[in-house]
Amino acid sequence: MSRVAFPLPAVVLLLACAATAGAAPKPAPNLVVILMDDMGWRDIGCMGNTFVETPHIDRMATTGVVFTQAYASAPNCAPTRACLMSGQWTPRHGIYTVVDPRQPPGSPWHKLVAAKSESELATEVVTLPEALAARGYATAFLGMWNLGRGRSGPRTPGGQGFDTVVFPENLGFGKDAYFDDQGRYLSDRLTDEVLDFIAEHRSRPFFVYLADHAVHAPFNPKPDLLAKYTTKAAAGSDRRDDPAYAATIEAVDQNVGRIVAGLEKLGLADDTHVIFTSDNGGTNRYTPPLEGSKGQLYEGGIRVPLVVTGPAVAKPGSKSDLPVASIDLYPTLLDLAGASPPPGQPLDGISWAAALSGGKSPARTRLFWHFPCYVGKATPASAVREGDFKLIEFFEDGGHVELYNLRDDPGEQRDLARTMPEKARSLSAALHAWQRETKAAIPTQANPAYDPRADRPRGRRP
Repeated sequence: MSRVAFPLPAVVLLLACAATAGAAPKPAPNLVVILMDDMGWRDIGCMGNTFVETPHIDRMATTGVVFTQAYASAPNCAPTRACLMSGQWTPRHGIYTVVDPRQPPGSPWHKLVAAKSESELATEVVTLPEALAARGYATAFLGMWNLGRGRSGPRTPGGQGFDTVVFPENLGFGKDAYFDDQGRYLSDRLTDEVLDFIAEHRSRPFFVYLADHAVHAPFNPKPDLLAKYTTKAAAGSDRRDDPAYAATIEAVDQNVGRIVAGLEKLGLADDTHVIFTSDNGGTNRYTPPLEGSKGQLYEGGIRVPLVVTGPAVAKPGSKSDLPVASIDLYPTLLDLAGASPPPGQPLDGISWAAALSGGKSPARTRLFWHFPCYVGKATPASAVREGDFKLIEFFEDGGHVELYNLRDDPGEQRDLARTMPEKARSLSAALHAWQRETKAAIPTQANPAYDPRADRPRGRRP
């Protein structure tokens, strides 16, 4: 385990003073965020998957709230994680995509010169753990950071507010490896560290951010689970049922169960919120009936599972159709913790803590996404959702738009841009105003190196 200590920023010290002034604050609940890598919206039982067995996450759904219209704030991992840590739209922190050396701006298969993306979260941002530390929280990060290089330094988890940091390599795992040389499984080992941290800090409120490598391809599942699902797939007729993928998901579910059981054993379950979600949509094989997949702004690329349990939940087993996104976790967790937002830092998310307790759902006019880059088959695009309608603007080919009614057409099969031109114009105007307000980078320059015959890179996607 790597423990890194950094001086608290002055704004965090101000938050701490504000939190201790006046009346004594209420006891703060513990917070555990479990962020999966590339888990699609229907990859668990409580979201409708009938092939994969996820009894522990499904139990969370019966004791908590399932958000049926939850979104990642970006279609791949790094920008979503930056949104979670900052509570801000992607244009504000400038992390638009995973900086992939195989797809630099100006690659020959790009029609436009993609916008430059930052690879690290700026230290000027007051992160979620920094804001919670001011409320007295012990903070731990475990897993995949993707917001800064190296094991120590101001832009690593230890420099961004986490006082306990555990990377896979700290535990003896190679890059992207599911097993170490001793045959230990990464999700199991990360959970071991989570349980140790919780036991050590059970006398004070704690914030755990577990960012597992699972369920990112290529898979290397546990042999017993692989055998189980190979037999199960052979007895079925759905070719989409992938034994390796299902085994990887169930291994995650087993460790969610271990965390919940650990909290119960220590008598902390009634004082702890557990949030289970993903950083982006899954692959084309698993996202139907939604259109698109990871990297795209269609629903399949950004719709994710979200299950929340904890003392604020008033109606266990309920579902919410409130559209929520990764940027909302920051203000929601601050609200649950009774912590103050950082002064002078805009938070674009909204708190849906009241929705957990059966209160009035917060007002949300629009959700936005901005992905001015290339990844896989995805091209630069921006999107807005307002009510049931969603508009996607594609920057190639003159910035054409597509409009969908998600209530009637959640699979985005019927483009309404021509039949509802006034609605398309209204949402386009709202999207362009947001782009100007946030100073979103818009790719407009034609790529002089573009070659329509060029091959895209193959292999593991970011």
